[in-house]
Order: sequence, then structure tokens, then C-alpha cells
Amino acid sequence: MTTTEKTCFKCNKTLPFEAFYKHKQMGDGHLNKCKECAKKDVFIHRHVTHREKVLAYDRARGSRQDHSYLVEYRAENKEKYAAHNKVAFAIKSGKLMKLPCFVCGAEKTEGHHPDYSSPLDVVWLCPAHHKQAHALVKKAA
Repeated sequence: MTTTEKTCFKCNKTLPFEAFYKHKQMGDGHLNKCKECAKKDVFIHRHVTHREKVLAYDRARGSRQDHSYLVEYRAENKEKYAAHNKVAFAIKSGKLMKLPCFVCGAEKTEGHHPDYSSPLDVVWLCPAHHKQAHALVKKAA
């Protein structure tokens, strides 16, 4: 017998599986805490109980490369940088839509540019297949 509902251990509400985050290690494949309770817990952790620690972590994480690296990278890769920005803007404005991975059909994808001179001609690949595509290009060069 399969069930389509689950009870949250925090709020004790019985909700459909869609109200719970997926979790491979749980018997039914879903976390025992509903999304709303999970979001509340994360908010309390980030903004109340561990605020300073989280802010320090975020600051350190956001500054992996210093500004001079970014300036140098963008100067050396003008066409590549411009293509990435054009795709991001096209997605935001609705001119371009993300599609599932061309290889495996995964929903989370990144735009791969076979040719940076055609910035809006992208192949949608999941992160794993995107890395493989770049590895093949490096190997061929």
C-alpha cells in the first residue's frame, strides 16, 4: 500500500508529499518536517540564534576571489563574459527559456555556449554534462 500523505513531526499536520522536501535517506523519500516548518527553522537559525556566525560565513564565501581577479578575468574573456550576461538577461526578460538537459533531461540546467560569438545559441546541460562538455573541448585542444 502506498500513501501520498505524511505527518510533520513539528506541527503535527498531515500534508501531501509535495509539502515535504525530498530526502533520499528517509524511508519514504521525504523529510519528516514539512517545508513550512523547515523554512521557519532555517530563518530562526540564520537570523536569530546564529546570526553573526552565518553573516561571517556568507562574507567569507562571497569573497573567494578578490576584485582584481574578476577585473582581470573579464578583460581576458570579454566575449565569454558578454555572452554569459546576455543569456542571463534574456532569461530574466523572458526572451530565452531554460530547457531540460539535452543529454539526460534533468531540470536544473546551465547554458553551454558552443560558440561565444552567438551568445543566445546555447545548449542546455545539467552541471555534470556541462563539465563533461568542457572536458571534451580541453581534451581535443
